[in-house]
Amino acid sequence: MCAPIMATKIPEAPKVGMVSLGCPKALVDSERILTKLRSDGYQMSADYAGADVVLVNTCGFLDSAKEESLEAIGEAIAENGRVIVTGCMGNEAELIRAKFPQVLAVTGAHQYEAVVNAVHEASPPIPNAFVDLVPEGGLKLTPRHYSYLKISEGCNHRCSFCIIPSLRGDLVSRRVDAVLREAEKLVHAGTKELLIISQDTSAYGVDTRHETRQWKGRDVRAHMTDLARELGQLRTAEGTPPWVRLHYVYPYPHVDHVIPLMAEGLLTPYLDIPFQHAAPSVLKAMKRPANEAKVLDRIRKWRDICPDIAIRSSFVVGFPGETEADFDYLLQWLDEAQLDRVGAFRFEPVEGATANDLPGAVPEEVKEERYQRIMEKTAAISAAKLQAKVGRVLPVIVDEVGEADEDGSVGATARSQADAPEIDGNVFLRDVGEGLAPGSILNVLIEDADEHDLYGVPSGNEQIE
Repeated sequence: MCAPIMATKIPEAPKVGMVSLGCPKALVDSERILTKLRSDGYQMSADYAGADVVLVNTCGFLDSAKEESLEAIGEAIAENGRVIVTGCMGNEAELIRAKFPQVLAVTGAHQYEAVVNAVHEASPPIPNAFVDLVPEGGLKLTPRHYSYLKISEGCNHRCSFCIIPSLRGDLVSRRVDAVLREAEKLVHAGTKELLIISQDTSAYGVDTRHETRQWKGRDVRAHMTDLARELGQLRTAEGTPPWVRLHYVYPYPHVDHVIPLMAEGLLTPYLDIPFQHAAPSVLKAMKRPANEAKVLDRIRKWRDICPDIAIRSSFVVGFPGETEADFDYLLQWLDEAQLDRVGAFRFEPVEGATANDLPGAVPEEVKEERYQRIMEKTAAISAAKLQAKVGRVLPVIVDEVGEADEDGSVGATARSQADAPEIDGNVFLRDVGEGLAPGSILNVLIEDADEHDLYGVPSGNEQIE
């Protein structure tokens, strides 16, 4: 006899109503907002009574238009009570809140993300695997267990070898509550490792004067240290903190304040700092920011606070005007800095970069010779640092699990906290046992090392998550 079929009741999606005023540009804005909300699973309501929240897209071009907008806000509040205001009059938030203090949120024109975030707060979407076309964590091109989290776009620096500002413009930071909300969704959807990226992570929030937003009932600044601290409060489904890895960090003074967070276990002890060079004359020609003579002292202090911190960087060799003395200075600097992971690049002219016009072009054969020397130097440093980890038990995150061999033994490819995906080394595991899945975090005994990778075995089959 067949078991009875149990019906699955699909929860009803929240409904959004909208009043759109003003010009065709405002109408297009309304369409974009509704399109995004619809893709998030919201239904549209044709009247006030059926809406969980009402959006009023205002016009503020003329005084008469402002009056019409205020009337529309008042009507929506009277009929529904849960109102979010956006559009041109959003620039006069104080006026709106003085007249209608019960308004849930006020955002300006073209602030699509802010509007959608306000709706999410007022009436959260209900994830449903039966009807959602997009999973909660979004569509990903990376494995499920790690995700890149972009916190800003563009850059305020004008490095002579770089054309990013001409391609992407000046720094534009995302709202801190929007960043944290995306991070939370990613972690809830299975992300175990968050990789924080931007053009200049240290400058996050400079363009907004580090504005403060509410998150989980507390004020949070749009600032790298505040953001890092809040990300460290997130928890996976297993109740453990995700790995939070900072990339593209310029060594501004406030970077010192994130090192204790690493020592406390709130952040992954890893910093990706694009030093690019060490010789003062080359850095000046590169127009590099944060060229401090005491960088080496700061690195020593970071390691005093957090001994396990891994520092990765990249360097350019053969930059116009780089002398043999400049290059020797860089090699000596690397001897002192003892960076954990290093990438090197031969200078190549990029169309539109001002460095192309600098005198003192370095011949290609000299570039190649210097490249080989720096790679030999950094490989030796890496080999020594990895050899020092042999015999230690380290946490790793599993990226790939292999097939059982003829003896039934299963191997896996993992990474330690000192290794970012795709750019750093791996930890190759033997005898991982059955049932291990990508994204698992476990403690492993390090048995061997080479110039770039570690080799180990699970420590007593202890799996952290």
